[in-house]
This record gives sequence, C-alpha cells and structure tokens, in this order.
Amino acid sequence: MTGVEVKVEGLSKSFGRANIWSDVTLTLPPGEVSVLLGPSGTGKSVFLKTLIGLLKPEKGSIMINDTDLVTCGESRLYELRKLFGVLFQDGALFGSMNLFDNIAFPLREHTKKSESAIRDIVAEKMDLVGLAGDEGKLPGEISGGMRKRAGLARALVLDPEIILFDEPDSGLDPVRTAYLNQLIVDLNAQTDSTFLIVTHDINTAQTLPDNIGMLYRKHLAMFGPREVLLTSEEPVVAQFLNGRRQGPIGMSEEKDTAQAEKEMAEAGELAGLPEMKDQIEPSPGVPDRAAVHRRRERVEAMMHELPQPAQDAIRRSYANSDGGDGSAWAGPESREREQVTVVAGGAPGPEASEQTQVVPSQSDAPTEAVPTEASPTEAPTEAAATEAPTEAGARPDPDERPTDVHPRVTDDGEPTAPPAAEAEQGRGRHSFRIFGGRRGQDS
Repeated sequence: MTGVEVKVEGLSKSFGRANIWSDVTLTLPPGEVSVLLGPSGTGKSVFLKTLIGLLKPEKGSIMINDTDLVTCGESRLYELRKLFGVLFQDGALFGSMNLFDNIAFPLREHTKKSESAIRDIVAEKMDLVGLAGDEGKLPGEISGGMRKRAGLARALVLDPEIILFDEPDSGLDPVRTAYLNQLIVDLNAQTDSTFLIVTHDINTAQTLPDNIGMLYRKHLAMFGPREVLLTSEEPVVAQFLNGRRQGPIGMSEEKDTAQAEKEMAEAGELAGLPEMKDQIEPSPGVPDRAAVHRRRERVEAMMHELPQPAQDAIRRSYANSDGGDGSAWAGPESREREQVTVVAGGAPGPEASEQTQVVPSQSDAPTEAVPTEASPTEAPTEAAATEAPTEAGARPDPDERPTDVHPRVTDDGEPTAPPAAEAEQGRGRHSFRIFGGRRGQDS
C-alpha cells in the first residue's frame, strides 16, 4: 500500500505582523521521501507543524484523502492526525516517563490494544532503532542521539502513512547520521509511506530524498525531483547545495542585492553544482524502493523541459548508478522509447559532436533500437554493472566496503553485530527488519 499524497496550495503563515512564508504550493508524492531545505529561520519547522494542524495558516489548503486539513472540524482533524508520525527536533519525550511508556503512549491513546500487544509492538520498534534493553531508562538518563531514536520509535508505533522528520540529524556525528539515513531508506522501502524531512545536512539532501524543496525569502524557491534540484542553476539552490559564501544568501535571511552581485563578480566563474551523488539504496535483504521507479518515470517525462547540461548530468548519474546507459531503472513507459545518436553538423567525422536524444516510439509500429556505440540496445547485466569502474560520485565497489550494513548501534555508539540475513514473512506491511549480508549473494 502506497503512502498518502499531501497537496499544499497557496499556504501562508504569519505570527502577528511577522510573515513566515506566503503562497507555498507543493505536492508530496505518495510513498516518496522528500527533503525541505532552507537557511535558518525560514520557517521549515513551522511548515511541518502546519501540516499536522498544530498551527493554523491564514490562508491556503492542505488536502489529505480529499479532506482540507485547514478547514475540517476537530473530530476529522483528530482522525487525520492518526495518519502521521512525527519525529520532533529534540525528540519531545515526556521527561517523567521511561522510554517504554513514551513509545507506548500513542498506542494507549489512539488504540484499544491489550498491554500484551502493546509490549510486542514497542519491543519491535525499540529493537528496530537499536534501543532494545533500554525500556526502563528515563529521557534524562540517555544521550541526545538515543532520545532521537526513541522519538523515531514512537513515531512508528501506529504504522503511519505520513512521517515527518524535523532535523533528525541535528546534533549527530557523521557516522550516526549515515546510520540514521540508511534506516530511513529501509523504512521507506518496507512501508512505502510518505516521508518529509527538514534538514541542513547537504550530504543528506544529495543522497537521501526523491524530491527536494527549498524555502527562501518567505517563499518556496523550488520543489521537485532530486535530479532537477541537484542540476539546477538557480543561484540560491547552487549556493546552498555547495555551502559557499558567494550568492544571494547572507548571514541574515536576505543579503543586500548589491553586496551579492559584488561578491559574485569578485569570485569570477564559480564551479557549478557538484556531480550528482548516487541515492542511498536499501540495505541488503530489504526490498527495492518502488518510489525510485515512480520518480524516474516523472523525470523522464519532463526531461525535454530541462536545459541540456541538466539532461546530460542526469543521464550520467543514471548510467553510473545503473552501471550502463541508465535504462535499467526506467519505468515501463520509458523502456518503450528508443535511443538514437544524432550527429551535429551532418555526417559523422572526427570533429563531429554527438548527443543522445530520447525519441518516443510509435504505438502502431514495432520499436527497434538503433544500434550504435553511443547507445547500446541492451541494458547491462548485473555482473556488468558490478565490473563497471567507479567514478567520482559513484557508489564504491561492493568488495571494498563491509558486507553487513545496518543502522543499529549500542548505547555507547558502537555498531552491534549484524542480524542474520533472513526475511520475516507474514508480519504485515509495517513489520520492519534490518538485514545483513551482501545484496545478490547472502540475501
């Protein structure tokens, strides 16, 4: 079952005379992971709280299951909130309750499950986030990272179809952030729920989501598939994703235009966006993410609208991640297209430049791929993909990294032993398990 679509139209929010953002319009595709970026103080956390009805906007709509969350009654809002799981920025745990009671709270509040069933669910979620055995500890007795994981376990106990993460990586070191990102990917692969993550971490923004949005100057600057944002030449997007000083973003929310132009002129030609990094894949033994296929189909459909440099960068990224020409992950509609090589300037020659164009095949004629050296007619095999040389930004060779990758850690931050590579069947759509082993071999 795919997660719920969230459609936001013309949303505006102010506190008194202070406008936070205006006319925010976006759609969170069902079952996909989206990330919301933006300089500090642009209202990203306010946006999350508005999505779940904790804050009321002055105007606009939030459509979930054909219901406007902004105008619906309290009883309907109460029911809609059961679709959400929320990981707040600081965990938001009850200080007087131990971890077990904190995580069990939504089950006791919103369900009529027996205490025995609640114990089983809580134990499963705590084991998932690496907190097994810590049920009796109070929030003040554990580290900040452990509090975040406890908050995530609580967000998962109702098997939500929409999960919101408010800066889940803040205060975590790079290693714990990597474990957390892998856990998020694995959760999405198994639940196909809709995720929205607020973060400042550039590596997370480049490798985790299916979609990226950016708030800037009280408006939504951009929102769309990761490929579009990561190849965008929009100055504010390029500056933020490169983490550089030169650009429209200043120490305050809005830099003086003259100052920004002067800095850009002094800097001269700046490097564009970095090469697109590969998206994080599910751990070995975890199903492939259906969201990736859906997103790539959308990107293929809009590819002709993008600048040629962006198209080239996206094709290179697909080729690197697929180990070939990028067709291995293409959706059913995309696979029916043929690739032909067009030689600029007439007949081929030593000075002729080649570029690949995607031409839709005709439904009333058989589709044949034109065999050329630049566009092979067959997708590479898995073995061929494994033997492809690793380039900058591509995934490391599997033989050069640990075979067991899983996001569980102990209290003192050390990784636990990887669980056995076995798939648990029959536990329902929202039964989570992190597996060990290498994809295609041990799994």
